[in-house]
This record gives sequence, structure tokens and C-alpha cells, in this order.
Amino acid sequence: MPQPPPPPPPPGPAGRGRRGGGGAPSRAFVACASPEEAVAQLEALYARAAGALRAAVEAYLKTREPPSEAARAAFCYPELRVAYMPGGVQPAANRAFAKFPEPGVYATTVTQPQAFRAYLLEQLRPLVAEFGATLEVGPSAQEIPYPYVFDRGDELGRGDATAAELARHFPTPLLSAVGDEIADGMFDLKPGETRPLALFDAVRVDYSLRRLVHYTGSDWRAIQPWILLTNYHRYVDQFLDWGFAQVLDAGTHDAMVLPGNVVIRKGMTRAAAQALADTVTWHRFQMPAYHLTGGARGGVTLVNIGVGPSNAKNITDHLAVLRPHCWLMVGHCGGLRQAQQIGDYVLAHAYLRQDHILDDLVPTDIPIPALAEVQVALQEAAQAVTGDHGEALKRRLRTGTVVTNDDRNWELRWTQERRRINQSRAIAVDMESGTIAAQGFRLRVPYGTLLCVSDKPLHGEIKLPGAANAFYERAVSEHLRIGLAALDLLRSRRDTLHSRKLRSFDEPPFR
Repeated sequence: MPQPPPPPPPPGPAGRGRRGGGGAPSRAFVACASPEEAVAQLEALYARAAGALRAAVEAYLKTREPPSEAARAAFCYPELRVAYMPGGVQPAANRAFAKFPEPGVYATTVTQPQAFRAYLLEQLRPLVAEFGATLEVGPSAQEIPYPYVFDRGDELGRGDATAAELARHFPTPLLSAVGDEIADGMFDLKPGETRPLALFDAVRVDYSLRRLVHYTGSDWRAIQPWILLTNYHRYVDQFLDWGFAQVLDAGTHDAMVLPGNVVIRKGMTRAAAQALADTVTWHRFQMPAYHLTGGARGGVTLVNIGVGPSNAKNITDHLAVLRPHCWLMVGHCGGLRQAQQIGDYVLAHAYLRQDHILDDLVPTDIPIPALAEVQVALQEAAQAVTGDHGEALKRRLRTGTVVTNDDRNWELRWTQERRRINQSRAIAVDMESGTIAAQGFRLRVPYGTLLCVSDKPLHGEIKLPGAANAFYERAVSEHLRIGLAALDLLRSRRDTLHSRKLRSFDEPPFR
């Protein structure tokens, strides 16, 4: 098989987070005859490295005996290499992923390969079957930070070891080793250098997995590949009612996982499930998440991200490492047109981005395209759930530009905002949708937005308690059901969902 360049590669997309000291680990790579064999090798290497690191920390907490340099050399992520050296014309592939931009050797480090097994196989099988790529697996030079091998997170609570003390003897999370240079296209490759195989390497993924647990309050493994994002807790109440019906009544799904890893399972009575749900301390978590798992149609996650573009960027930065199939924003907005009514829907087809949080990463002169597959699914779902068709649907669901603003009190700057809103022809304003769409574009996750008009600030219908409560009672359940129905449609059309609009000319092969 073609031989890759001599390891280790220089610092860059495939060489981030290299060892900070000590001898380099053995770099014996093994050729793998199939994607299944490669993933099995990744699982074995990761289990060995994580187990060795965990055991060494446990031993140190008991004896204060630090690991030797030879022992520390075993604390490294596995690395996957894919070599593509065609002998003829490169095959054509209409997929948005699992293809090579050019011949070469592609590599990435991998964490939690057992959890990512289905994803890895989905990427590798076409690369081998259609392109004749060859696979190698071996230990990388990228160390696993010690906190990432402890699920319980209490290793500092036993004994009197401090973080500073453990950092002297074990690899620690380093910001210099974590970044989005690959996703943001901020890397340069020299001839013969190993190219990135995936958008995120192992240490970046592990960083986000821990952040997801912190913010959402549940195990990252419970997060489903079909995601709804909302900015109001009332959607959570409706999601719980719907989820209970799927698990306890219809039996179409296995369980619901709530913040704090509280699990509602098949076979429970409604009363028992509700009593368990009432114990959930969701308010302890900044962006609590709720997961409907299992089922032939796949699971769904709802995340209450709260209000504002900072939260929207934060959670999507971390959800992206799970490579979800789609995330949809279903939240509230201010309607900007006289003809709109409270409870009407807005299907965003463009965004006037005044959130400012992504201006350096995705400048505002970069267009964020609407994805036809998602737009069609949202409109069809709205028609199915509301029962409205033709002109009746058009009166309730309007397609147009959404302004995403970082100032909740933008109305106090109406003299400055008026001209820009007029020029953009915007029909609604919110604080998250533009950020979520830009993050989907940036991180290659299909996205869409369906908002519900909760007030009309330009036309004297401001959000007052009485009117707001009446709106919530009437609209939230229907709105959530539209989002869920859209995800059902997208699942059935998954082959066309991952749009080439999200891929550049120089993409890593993995989705």
C-alpha cells in the first residue's frame, strides 16, 4: 500500500496537541483490511490508552507515585490514516461527504470510537469501496488529557491532590491544543504533508463532550442526531408531554433522558413517570436538554438554549462534534409586518445578522443560504399539523428575512434600526436564529428556522403578561409538533439532507 509521510507530521491540522515532554510513543501503524477492522483497532487502542491513563491517575492518588516516561507514552489517542493514491481518473461522487478533494494521506485522531462507531463506518465504507482508499490505525502523539477519562469527574475529590499537582505528572487540557482551524479553513498545507480527515480532532471532540455535560445536565451519549433548539421553557413542557406519550403510551421509543440523567422508561405508569420528572432540577443547568431515545424513526433532542446569540453559539460549537444530521430553531420572534398576527409562523429564508458574535469567523458579507431540503420539510410539516393549505397557509406562515440582534432592547434604538430593517425587508426579529444558521453553515450541520410571532413591537402589540400567556397556551404545542413533524420528514429524506452547499472546494473527507 502507499506509504504515508514519516510521522509525526509537523504541528497543523493533524498534528495539534502533541506531547509537551518526554519520549515519543511507539508509532507502529497497522494496515486494516476493512472499515470494520479499522474501527475495531481504534476501539482497542483507545480502550488501552484511556485505561492506562485512568489506572495511573488512580495509582497516583493512592501512592503519589508518578508515572514513568515509558508509562506516559501510552496515554495517547489512536490515529486513523486514510491513503488515497488513485491510479486513474478520480471517481465522481454526488455526496456532500465521503470523498477526496485530491490524492494524498488524510489523518485524524479519534476519541470514544465505540460511541462514534456508526458515524466512522458511514464515512469510511464509501472511501474504501468507491475510491479504493487504504486504512491504517496506530497510536498518535496527541496525549489524552486526564480529566477526559473520568466520567464521574470526581478524581480531585478523593485525597488532597490539587489540579496543579496532577498537571505536573499527567496530560491536561490545553487551549493551545484545541481549536477550529480545520472547520474555519485557517490552515496551510505543504506538499507531502498529511491532510485533515475530519473537521474535529480527538482533543477538540473531548473538550466539547465535557462542555455538553456541563451545560445540558445529561450524558453526551444521550444526545440524539436530530435536534430542536428553543428559547423558552414552555416548549420543554410540551416536549415532555409528547415524549411521555411516545414512551409510555405508544411504546415507539425506549426512554426519555432528562437533565441530571433522570430516565423515564417503558413500563412506567404515568404517575410514576411524572413523579420522577418532578424531581428534575433542570434550573441547575444553563441549557438543559431532554432526549427521546430509541425507536425505529430515531431519537430527538430538545435543548432549551435560553436567550441570546452567545448561548446559541456556545451550544452549537459543542453539539457540532457529535455530527448531528440537523438542528432546527423553534422559538419566538417579534413580527415586523402589520398583516402578521400573534401566533403566526415565520419560515426564515435569509438572516440579517446583527448578533456580532460570529463576525470574525463568518463575516456578515458571507451569505448564509437557505437549505431547500429543510425549507420544504418545514413548510410541509406546517401544512400537515395546522391543516391549512394554499392561501390559508400563506396567511399563517410567511417566508422572509429574520433579523437576529444581540440587543434585546433594540426597540429603544428604533431611529437607528428603522432604515436597516426597511432595506432588508425583514419580517421578524429574534436573538438566536441567525447565529444558529451561521453556525450550521460554518460547522457543516444542516439547519433551519421556524419561529412563532409572540409580539409586534412596531405596531403597538408589545409582549405583556396577559397577551403572552394567552399566546403560549394556544401556540406552543402546535409549534413544537411542526418542528417534530419536520424532523420526521427529514429522516425519511436523509439521503438528500446533507447538502453540498455546506461544503467548500477543499473539504476533509469526513462529514
